[in-house]
Parts: sequence; C-alpha cells; structure tokens
Amino acid sequence: MTRGERAIELARDVGFDLAGIAPCAPPPDAARFEDWLDRGHHGGLAYMARDRARILDPRLLLPSGKSILVVGFAHSRPAVDLADRGLPGGGRVARYAAGRDYHNRMLKMLRRLARRLKQEGLGDLRRPVADAGPVLERSHAARAGIGFLSKAANLLHPRFGPWFFLGELLIDSELEPTPVPPAGSCGSCRACIDACPTGAILEPGRVDAGKCISFHTIESSELSPRPIRERIGPWAFGCDVCSEVCPWGHSAPDTSAKWGDSPSLVEGGLLRWLAQTEPRPAWAEATALRRPGEAGLARNAAIALAHAPSEAGRDGLLGALSSHPSAMVRAASAWSLARAHAPDEGVVRAIEGSLVREPDPVAEADIRASLDQAF
Repeated sequence: MTRGERAIELARDVGFDLAGIAPCAPPPDAARFEDWLDRGHHGGLAYMARDRARILDPRLLLPSGKSILVVGFAHSRPAVDLADRGLPGGGRVARYAAGRDYHNRMLKMLRRLARRLKQEGLGDLRRPVADAGPVLERSHAARAGIGFLSKAANLLHPRFGPWFFLGELLIDSELEPTPVPPAGSCGSCRACIDACPTGAILEPGRVDAGKCISFHTIESSELSPRPIRERIGPWAFGCDVCSEVCPWGHSAPDTSAKWGDSPSLVEGGLLRWLAQTEPRPAWAEATALRRPGEAGLARNAAIALAHAPSEAGRDGLLGALSSHPSAMVRAASAWSLARAHAPDEGVVRAIEGSLVREPDPVAEADIRASLDQAF
C-alpha cells in the first residue's frame, strides 16, 4: 500500500465517505476562476476577490504544503418543506441546512484525521479547511478524483450525485496523487440550466452569484432586488433546484440519520423566524441557519410567505411591518403583503401607515414601490 493509499484509508476510517489526493498547487482551471471574478460574477461575495491570491494558490495557506487530501461527506436527505411538517407558512430549506451544522463536525473529523496522519508519519504540518476557507475546493476535488464538475458548477459523484460536503487537509508531505478515473459527464443534459428560477446559470459551468437564490437567502445582508424576490418562491434558506433536477442525484442514499434535524425546523417555522429579533437565537445555534443572522432569517421568511399566502402569514407580516427593528425586514414585509394580500383594505392602510413612519430612506423607497406596484 502506498502512502497516499494509506492516507485515503485513514480518511475513510475517520468516517468520510469519499477521499482523494491532489497536488498542493493551483488547479488546472485557475484561469477560469480569475475570468469569473473579472466578469463580476461573484456578485456580492467580495471576499472572493479579496482573497483571490490565496484561493488560487493553496500554498499561500500552507507554504510547506505538498499535497491536498480532499474528503467528501454525504448529506442527502428527502426534500425539506416546512408545510409537510405542519408548520404554518410553509417554506423550503436547502437539504444540507436541515441537520446540524456540518462545519464543526467536519473540522473535528479533519483534525482527528490530521492526528492519525502524523502518528503514521504521513505529514507533520496540516491545515484543515471545511468550506469556509479560501480554497478552490471543487477544482481540487475533481483533480483528486472525487467527482466531476457539472453544468451547475457543483461537483457530481456517481453514487452521491451533488449531495455531499467537501473538506480539505493541506499536508506538508508528498503523497501520491489519486489516479483520476474517467471523468463523468452531464452529456447533453441541461436540466439545471433550464430549471434555475433566476437564470443564474449563465452557461455550462458558470454561475452568476448575484442572481443565485442561495446567495440572496444566506450570504447577502441586504434585501434582494425586486425581480429576484418574485422568483425566490418558497425558498427560505438556500436553494436546491439545480441539484434536485440533476439525474445524477436521484438515487443518492438517504443519510439524514447521521445529521439529525435542526431544532429551528420544529419550533415555529417561518412565523418564528419572522418574529425573531434576538441576536444569535438559541434555536439556530449549531446549525447552518445562523449564517444570515436574525434579520436575514426574518427577511427570508417575509419573502417566502408571499409565495404561500395564509391568514397566519398575513398577521405575522403585519406585526413585522409595524414593529420589527430591522428596516430591511419591514420593507420585505410590505412587499410580501402587497404581493400576496392586496387589495385587502386593512393591508393597504397598514402599508400606507408604515410608509409615513419609516425612518430609513432605502426602506421607505422600497415600501413606496411595493404600494405603487400593487395598488
């Protein structure tokens, strides 16, 4: 058994579903990433441009790095629709976010793997990365034979489809790169391109982050543009459309048992999100749902409620419109009410009243536009 094969065996012993080794060097498609940045397709992800150099060359993270041990951890589960769980207002959540937060778990596993590697003389200096680090992880994973890049710019595996997390361990030891199997292919399929609600997949392999629902419901701290709001649909956190229509993922095994359920999905759903004003709410701790913050979750809930009108949703939106401390949430609530509950006289009066009281000029302009558009 080679040193590289032993490292992969240890990764599987620790609990990872997939593992492969790539050189610790810029990947072959680094120029494609630079072109994506230069065209502004990273949208509001400013850190991508700020960290350009480190993302392109992993040796800037670990100057003595020789190899990257790439790992995959499956997270497939049934679609997560809050309406199916009996929660008022419905709403959908990306499958990966329905369980406990993967970052901490994967980092712990990577550190455990690093200790095992050191014990066996397979690397002394290691740098673990679990999604949040500045690494072109999908490119390195493809080079390590973990999967192949799809037209939706994610990574596909024959068994797990697109439903797996990636992590990396940068190592100062020279390990034999994994022999890359024959690349899979999307062939002539363009299901993800045709299904994307906002047209964010501009061409095969190129996604405009500024149009992506996941960006607007997770990373963005602002209210999404009005045309995007119209197309967000029920998505209250993330978006799985491109993955759900992908034929490669239809037969992925259900791995939800090892992730459990996030408590935020069983404690009030969107109406609780909308009413939440406490920073770092306890029910969102240890879940990916804490990423947008309390105002971001409330904004997402308000927009999703517009796509599934209900009496409970209307009451929740009226409450947020009149008293939520975030101007962004007040504007989102006005938009949702105008879209879903016009021309209800009480709703019209409430929006008009909020327009008079609104101290934030950006929110005021958005509320006025909602009022003009609906009535």
